[in-house]
Formats: sequence, C-alpha cells, structure tokens
Amino acid sequence: MDGDRRRDEIIRILEENSQEGHPVAGTELAGRLNVSRQVIVQDIALLRAVNKNILSTNKGYLLFQEGQGRKAFKRAFKVKHSCEQMKDELYAIVDCGGRLLDVVVEHPIYGQIMVDLIIRSRQDADNFVKQVEEYGTKPLNELTYGIHYHTVEADSAEILDMIEKALLEKNFLLSQI
Repeated sequence: MDGDRRRDEIIRILEENSQEGHPVAGTELAGRLNVSRQVIVQDIALLRAVNKNILSTNKGYLLFQEGQGRKAFKRAFKVKHSCEQMKDELYAIVDCGGRLLDVVVEHPIYGQIMVDLIIRSRQDADNFVKQVEEYGTKPLNELTYGIHYHTVEADSAEILDMIEKALLEKNFLLSQI
C-alpha cells in the first residue's frame, strides 16, 4: 500500500472511531496497516500538515470534529490544586456532564504548553491518573505550582455553570476565562 492510500485509510479508521469517541492507538494503526509505529507517527504529521485535525491523547489518536455532530458549549477554567487532588478535579467536571478537552500551563521559560486529554467519564479520569502513576510522571501543573487551565465542553451553558460551581466549591477555581 502506498503512502497516500495508507493515509486515506488512517483517516477512514479515525473517522469511524471518532464518531463513537474512541481514540485509536498508534500501535493499533500500525498493526492494521502492516507498518511500523514510526511510519504512523510520520503519516499523522503529514496529515496534520494538510489541516487534518488529529488529536494525540494519552489513549491514542482522535480525529477531532467540532462538537462531534451536536451543538457544544465551551468554557476555559483557570484552576489550581495539588497532584493528590487531580482525580477529584476531573470527577467534578465529568460528573456534571462536562468533557475535559485539554490542559494548558503558562511556563515562564517555555511559554504555553498544551496537551489534549479528552476526558469524558470517571473511567477516562481513572485511566489518566493510573497512567500518570504507572509511568511515575508528574502532571503539567507541577511546572506552575498547581496553576493550569482546562478547556471544557458541554451540551449546555447550564452544565458549564454547574461545573464552575463544583470547582468553586472544591476551592479549585481561580477564574473563568
């Protein structure tokens, strides 16, 4: 299979899985297309260069389609908490019906660092926290003394208001952006 056909197939696979909200791991793509994971990484870079909106999450690649077919409301929150409180923060967002899209920190030397997360449920939150623990890594907010930003998506402004209230009650919210 040549590169163009392989990249078309990657898009087809990602579209199919993204409609259901399921990221596809690079190793899975590599296995299905009989190439190395490095070839997939290069193909993803080429697809992004031609404006394909492919997100890299901790669970794999996801073709991002604005609102995924529904009207979505978004709000950015500036928050602060310890590493031990991370799961509590994630639960506060998803329990209200929010979808946490990313985490952003403003580093004094490196500038803005953003990572796509796509956390939609307690299970997603548990998996994320488990990965942080298993790899022995520190979350990005460690670089900025706990201060970070999240873009949160929901089906209504009222849900975003509930999330704001929940974060405020837990003393995580510094401000709404």
